[in-house]
Amino acid sequence: MLMKHFLLFLWVVLLSFFCSAQITTPIIKAAFGVDADLRANYFNGFVQSGNDDWFNNGTAGTGNFVIDTTGAAAVVAGYLSDVSPWPKRMAPLYRSMSRPQFTTVNNRIWLDAIYVRDYHGNDSSVFTAGSDKNGMSPADWTGGIQGIPDKNDILDVFMHVRRAGPTNTDSLWMFAGISLDNTTGNRYFDFEMYQTDIYYDRATASFYGYGPDAGHTSWQFDAAGNVTKPGDIIFTGSYQSSTLTFIEARIWVHQSALSLTPAQFNWSGQFDGATAGAVYGYASILPKTAGAFYTGLGSNNNTWAGPFQLVLQDNSLVPNYGRDQFMEFSVNLSKLGLDPVSLLGGDVCGSPFNRLVVKTRASASFTAELKDFVAPIDLFLAPRVDLQPELPFFCGMSDTIVSDIYVTNPHPTSVYTWSTVGGNIVYTDPSGTWIQVNQPGTYIITQRLMAGCQPYATDTVVLLRDSACQILPSWFRSFTGVYYSNEKRTDLKWSVENNSEINSFVVEASVNGGNFSEIGNVLANKSLPDNAAYNFSYMLPLNASSFIDFRIKMKNEDGSFYYSRVLRINIKPSTKTGITIAPNPVKGRFQVAINSPSDAEARIMFFDMNGKSVMTMNETVKKGTNVFTAGTNDKWQPGMYNALVKINEEIFTARFVVLE
Repeated sequence: MLMKHFLLFLWVVLLSFFCSAQITTPIIKAAFGVDADLRANYFNGFVQSGNDDWFNNGTAGTGNFVIDTTGAAAVVAGYLSDVSPWPKRMAPLYRSMSRPQFTTVNNRIWLDAIYVRDYHGNDSSVFTAGSDKNGMSPADWTGGIQGIPDKNDILDVFMHVRRAGPTNTDSLWMFAGISLDNTTGNRYFDFEMYQTDIYYDRATASFYGYGPDAGHTSWQFDAAGNVTKPGDIIFTGSYQSSTLTFIEARIWVHQSALSLTPAQFNWSGQFDGATAGAVYGYASILPKTAGAFYTGLGSNNNTWAGPFQLVLQDNSLVPNYGRDQFMEFSVNLSKLGLDPVSLLGGDVCGSPFNRLVVKTRASASFTAELKDFVAPIDLFLAPRVDLQPELPFFCGMSDTIVSDIYVTNPHPTSVYTWSTVGGNIVYTDPSGTWIQVNQPGTYIITQRLMAGCQPYATDTVVLLRDSACQILPSWFRSFTGVYYSNEKRTDLKWSVENNSEINSFVVEASVNGGNFSEIGNVLANKSLPDNAAYNFSYMLPLNASSFIDFRIKMKNEDGSFYYSRVLRINIKPSTKTGITIAPNPVKGRFQVAINSPSDAEARIMFFDMNGKSVMTMNETVKKGTNVFTAGTNDKWQPGMYNALVKINEEIFTARFVVLE
């Protein structure tokens, strides 16, 4: 009897500790509004400049939206134009972060973000066995297609992870949101994070790529309770009586780990695996110190549902959420002891997990029947560096031939370093994204997501010498672009050699500095001469960030293909007429950006400090920002230079440095 009273007392203490750790009123954490509202520069229903959020509905302020809204108007137009059975409305929708991964925005590091619109109604990603539960191996889950109750039907999910500041000592916060069709019943959900590249195969209705420890990755500890290897994490939540009543954090462990005292967090008494006697399972944890470590609440009635609007289970399209239809929560991962930096002394680029699976449950019990799920979503996977040589081999025996090797998918925050085995690097661009070489050999690049971070990815190019080779079938001679700010349009122009050998061009664009998508296709015009020019116009997304990258994939008739260099267009350029040189200092190729007040003929001249002309360019410029590629030659000596552009009888200058 005494033991029973003691256990009851212990449970009351733990429950009171847990309840004190939650906040169910609107709050701002790490400059992100946790108020069950999707609008940046809004907080708790009122305009308030400065807080970030998922989207922005046009309110001015210093707050930023974290989800890429490219093509939102087109998506909604497609919904409106579609008729029964609304195939567009039933299709999933994915959007990544509006900035490149690991970008510092307003002094806070944004690691990554994701938005997913799930299947609904007769859903093709649901648990169909009726016995699928948390704690089971994903190998034993059964997916499929069927209708599910509206209180379990996932409509949209959100996830964002950021640091509260610019360093690895600043708290790591996770923000999450979910919308379900039902707005009144009790609702239960899980955000489960995996260390492995788990995925769902729709054809076989099965999960693959799960962890080695009963389908998961287990957390490992040393004898002192320090984490030696992180594993899978799950946050389980309950909304009852229109209120967030419960959020619990659990980690996947071997049952023997419960006998240890963890250094970074405490066990809180719950452990559930696939069966009552399971060796592996999810154990609940709490922070070492009392106080709030998570927040959460539901939306008010008629809360804006974002630029993609909301598709309900019956395929109706609505602009706003009902009361508590959108549920939002946040977790201080650092306070909870799940920050990879504090756990393992990692760098600021460390991520707490690799993939996310969102699920709904039938009841509040952690082991209740699973209902709907959003298939595994990638997070923190910045584009891995990919190299492309300008020449696939050195043609002939001459040592005077110089070839460029460049990064086809430069990531704005990444730092690149080069090395070679047997080759010779004659120049490395200050950006680190391209080099010039003059010898056969192996050339290696190492990518770090930010300065000071551990290596993230590498790529290798091997250049050989072919003494009996012939000239390449085709190659790019130039690639330029003009941005028209009033029309939100960019005109691209490129020229090639050996046009007769080319089949087509694929135009690709990236709004986040890494993930390129096809935006157009141009067939080669065989009636043009071998020295041919092409152009392409592109209307920019309304919510594009400060720049957009373009590149051209040239497909040859023999099946080979080559990429152009990446051309970056600044979307918010200066309105002042002038000329800019980048990179500065210069060696080899560089970009000349001219901002012109009107269509005109521009004469561009380059002079050394003695006033001697080293190069002249005559270009037709359009109103807006024009970008041209140029390069130094043997007339250029190391030192200071002036660039002069004459537009409409006005002259503008810029000074830059040329390196050896």
